[in-house]
Amino acid sequence: MLSTRMLSARMLSTFGILAFTSLLLAQTPPPTAYTITSALPGSDPGTMTVYRSGSMALTEINRPAKPDGTAASRSLTLYDLKAMTSFSWNPATDPAVTPASCSAGTFSGDWGNPFAMTAELSASIAKGDLKPAGAETLNGIATKVYAGVTQGTSVKAWFDEKDGLVIRATMSAAGAAPMTLVDIRKVSFTPPPVSLFALPAGCASVKPPLTPAQVIAAETGDSGDNFVSAILGPGSKNSCSIVVRVVAAKTMAAVTRRWQIAIDTTYNIDSPPAYSFGVGNDGTATFSGGGLHEISSQIRNDMVRIDNPPAYFNLSINVVQPGHGAGSALIYRQCFAPVTMLYYVLKNPNDPGEGGDFLYAKSGKYASVPAR
Repeated sequence: MLSTRMLSARMLSTFGILAFTSLLLAQTPPPTAYTITSALPGSDPGTMTVYRSGSMALTEINRPAKPDGTAASRSLTLYDLKAMTSFSWNPATDPAVTPASCSAGTFSGDWGNPFAMTAELSASIAKGDLKPAGAETLNGIATKVYAGVTQGTSVKAWFDEKDGLVIRATMSAAGAAPMTLVDIRKVSFTPPPVSLFALPAGCASVKPPLTPAQVIAAETGDSGDNFVSAILGPGSKNSCSIVVRVVAAKTMAAVTRRWQIAIDTTYNIDSPPAYSFGVGNDGTATFSGGGLHEISSQIRNDMVRIDNPPAYFNLSINVVQPGHGAGSALIYRQCFAPVTMLYYVLKNPNDPGEGGDFLYAKSGKYASVPAR
């Protein structure tokens, strides 16, 4: 089910269809209680029905049996729009049979909201790429038609201005038959029954994976909102100094083991150098390759300050342990203050080989340089 919905979203993005944002700004917010049924895009027949009630949404995919003997299928995904978690299952044909499988996950962005498609077309109308082209009634719904060319692709959209919903949208390249992107068949704004949003028994023991914020919260013992991963770009446009500290997960206490640090501020992401790491019998590392050089002599009070690093750089940290060598990571500069804290959160101080995560503190009690 998720792949079908994601395919639809990618189709909209791929063919350069932009959102109806400007139109929506002039309207009331989209409703949060409805039942909307659409034909699935592509040549494989079927329907998708979206049921929504506040922060809960359920999508139902139905496909008919095929002449080749493929059986009819039905799949469901329940979304918690507050927790950003989802549960998917395929009910058996026999309703007495519990779901054979249930999977759980997390999500971000568009989960299948039919009104998100409306938002993807509006800029084209605002820019004049799509112009009024009459009015039609589709499936009993009065629509205004817009047509034109955007990014070299012919687009036609049937817009229900009353409800702020794209009822149908097609696109075609030169010489090709039109492809249907959106085809809403039925709309109801009566709140769906609460019972629809109850998980089946087969999903009761299935837990979604932790969100990135939850993982950070578990590692730091603090709110995940106070940190951001240092390995995700792009880097901040503004400059700052960075203070690096090696700490233990959960307590955020300074690691008492000796540690080494090396940096390469000349790292080129388009032509990365080859690095070489040596390790002695006691676990002490050596660093070479590219512009990588050790700056362990600059460690003061369990911290090292890096003044005005570039937008990205390579950083290597070795928590000394026999039989364990250094690792390295591409770090993106993130500036949340003139001096921003960067933590290497070691998962297990008793076994540095388990690794750790580089996290910037953007707010909260760990965002300030510890007083010494």
